[in-house]
Amino acid sequence: MPFRIGLSGLNAAAADLEVTGNNIANTATVGFKESRAEFADVFSQAYGGISKTAIGSGVRLAATTQQFSQGNIEYTENALDLAINGQGFFVLNDDGGRVYSRAGAFQINRDGYVVNTSGQRLQVYEPVDKGVTDTKFNTGQLTDLQLEFGDNAPASTEEVMATLNLVSDALPPADETGAAVTVVDVTNPDSYNYSTSVTIYDSLGTPRTMTMYFLKTGSGGPPADDIVSDPLKWKVYMELDGLTTGATTPGQEFDLEFDSNGQLVDPTGPLVPDFPIADYEPTNGATIGGIDPITGDPVPIQVDVSGLTQYGTQYSVSDLSQNGYTTGRLSGFDVDQTGVVFARYSNGQSGVLGKVALANFKNPQGLQQLGDNNWAETYAAGDPVFGDPGTSNLGLIQSGGLEASNVDIAEELVNLITAQRNYQANAKTITTADEVTQTIINI
Repeated sequence: MPFRIGLSGLNAAAADLEVTGNNIANTATVGFKESRAEFADVFSQAYGGISKTAIGSGVRLAATTQQFSQGNIEYTENALDLAINGQGFFVLNDDGGRVYSRAGAFQINRDGYVVNTSGQRLQVYEPVDKGVTDTKFNTGQLTDLQLEFGDNAPASTEEVMATLNLVSDALPPADETGAAVTVVDVTNPDSYNYSTSVTIYDSLGTPRTMTMYFLKTGSGGPPADDIVSDPLKWKVYMELDGLTTGATTPGQEFDLEFDSNGQLVDPTGPLVPDFPIADYEPTNGATIGGIDPITGDPVPIQVDVSGLTQYGTQYSVSDLSQNGYTTGRLSGFDVDQTGVVFARYSNGQSGVLGKVALANFKNPQGLQQLGDNNWAETYAAGDPVFGDPGTSNLGLIQSGGLEASNVDIAEELVNLITAQRNYQANAKTITTADEVTQTIINI
């Protein structure tokens, strides 16, 4: 019996050494979770027997359980390196099957799918409106994440937002005769008080320059000293660069009126210049402006001038922006902490390609280890619960980082020494039993 007890101790110590050695071997494995050998005593007793002097029969390996504590996040320069800061598992498509992992070292295969080193595809929620940044997601179904490498389509400018100040005590400029200028000549800078430009885009992404010329309303002269202004009134002329020879640009002049506090009172809505784009170079067949959602007809650009003021003695532009953009080349991908995957383009736009889905289990230690840093569902682990990163008890996504192994190398080295001593001690049990047996034989 002592031989069998000692042998069970040797087997247990050897298993402890193997578990510790496996932990040490995977110290640098991304997403690895250390294991712990758990032992139980062996107690043999006859059926129905009760004895206070019964002796145990040794030890056995009861379980090898993984410890799902958080590993340190090591930062990289790859946006597709993902780490989970908290609970949860990445969901991977393994040729139609589903496996789970904490290792987020992903890359792109030849078909544009995001995969790990084993070729398993990362699962995401598909956006309802692909390419739109404020889209919702179809959380009822998982799909493979596929990155798009095509150009981002251009968008025609539909609205220009102008916020600027005009000088309150300005006078109309004088022409060659000394009379007040009443019509802007865009080729003569002395025929207007102030101008500013903004780049707008047609429906094919071609940039075109729109210039706003401001002229103080007034009369008088010559001489120029006799020119008087309408204190609260201006004219604005809107011109698009590239007008072909002989063409005209009707409807580009608008009246502006301010109140005594410098606030714009007329017009009360946006200005609507109608640029006949067919008369402008390049004549590429594009349009400028929006599209009526009901009729499908083109709608001219709207210029929001509600931010215009007439204060003080300086011209200033606080904001002059528009909502169009040209064709964009793919410049990279980003993943935010909630798992939303964006494609970034050279035109400053971004498109949503999906949202990383995470899974969690009531008993992660019940998962079946598959190797390659993957786990499979089991009855003991419970059903997987899918959700968005950062919701419920799921962790957040760290892009450009990888979760390191949670192995504490110092602790494992101490465990090695302990397991070695246990092995030696159990071997000594067998040696002592052998000596006792030999003594009995020699009697």
